[in-house]
Amino acid sequence: MVTTPLRPSGRTRGPARAGSARKRTPSRVARWWERCWSFLEGRDSAGTSFYLILGCAVALTVIGLVMVLSSSSVENIGETSGSYDLFIRQGIFGVLGLGMMLVLSRLGPERLRRLGWPAIVIAVILLALVLTPLGHEVNGNRNWLKIGGFTAQPSEAAKLALALWAGVVLERKAALIGQLKHAVVPVLFPVGAVLLGLIMLGRDLGTAMVIMLIMAAVLFLAGTRLRYFLVAGGIGAVAAVVLALTSANRAVRIQAWLGECGFPTDPCYQPQHGMFALASGGWWGVGLGQSRQKWSYIPEAENDFIFTILGEELGLVGTLLVLGLFAGLAVGMFRVARRSTSLFVKITTGGILAWIIGQAFINIAMVTGLLPVIGVPLPFISYGGSALTLVLSGVGIVLSFARRQRLESRAERTEPHPTPSRPTRAAGGTA
Repeated sequence: MVTTPLRPSGRTRGPARAGSARKRTPSRVARWWERCWSFLEGRDSAGTSFYLILGCAVALTVIGLVMVLSSSSVENIGETSGSYDLFIRQGIFGVLGLGMMLVLSRLGPERLRRLGWPAIVIAVILLALVLTPLGHEVNGNRNWLKIGGFTAQPSEAAKLALALWAGVVLERKAALIGQLKHAVVPVLFPVGAVLLGLIMLGRDLGTAMVIMLIMAAVLFLAGTRLRYFLVAGGIGAVAAVVLALTSANRAVRIQAWLGECGFPTDPCYQPQHGMFALASGGWWGVGLGQSRQKWSYIPEAENDFIFTILGEELGLVGTLLVLGLFAGLAVGMFRVARRSTSLFVKITTGGILAWIIGQAFINIAMVTGLLPVIGVPLPFISYGGSALTLVLSGVGIVLSFARRQRLESRAERTEPHPTPSRPTRAAGGTA
């Protein structure tokens, strides 16, 4: 009797098959994260990042000019300078900033590297001049230079200089950044300590927070170990508590943030009316130029609290538009840093990204009651000529990196690829 051997059915047991299927099929969370990551990176990030950053920066600048005109024209009625004085000044600095942005976008990374050390030296000198008779005090903060009728804020230059200089230094120390002494010197000490010391002598805690955010971002991108950040975060938290307790002005602002207001005192008056403005805006706003809170109800309506006027006049839709433009700017800068193989480009772009987006987050959190009022302007939107010019200059540096990547990507696509040669037939052979 001849027996036929059993053929393997090709089936596996239930549990093993289910386990292998689970390994092959990614979960919903993994698929969602993969889609988000592919969106951040972009299919042709080298070609689209340049225009994404440029478009968002120009749109935010235009919105800022419109809101400065709307928020400042009412209080300037009857002034000798006229209702359009602040708008005209901001427009001049906006044009100057756009010019600086275009000039810097045409420079290559090699030229930008050479600007690192001169930029940080000039920034330290300008911050030191604030403590001389040339310094000017505004609302308790001595962080302005006033020469004749011209005023400028040197701390804005320090933010850009720190991001550019840190990229130059940390690129050279890339192999040693894992050691504590090389992570501290010279970014944290002496340069970072000098910048923070000069800024705190002017009693500008908000700018000091932004400077610390930039230093944390550049050190993280350089490869500093995470345990160093935990220690630094603990020290920073203790220092913030000490600074708050040793300053009567900061203590009153924190009490106002916690809601300890028996009557509308000055520290409570501004944030409360800022919330009134946001609440009255609704979905679509009361209309451009129709804000009620800007009639001297909100102090510094064109500066730190301009986002509340925007929310009142343009509503939730307008605020979401501004948030979307900041998000688009962040995505474009992230793509530039992600695509680059140069550590200088990664660190500098990351520092500028942390500066602009971090400062925008602090300002919006401040006016919406998530943080105490600490006096940080909203980039592109708040009134301030030096701030607008230097923010656009920072965008120009990132555009330079994006432009170089776009040119390299275009060269790779247009470069002719060698065609494979056809195999030759050996003599006497057959096909």
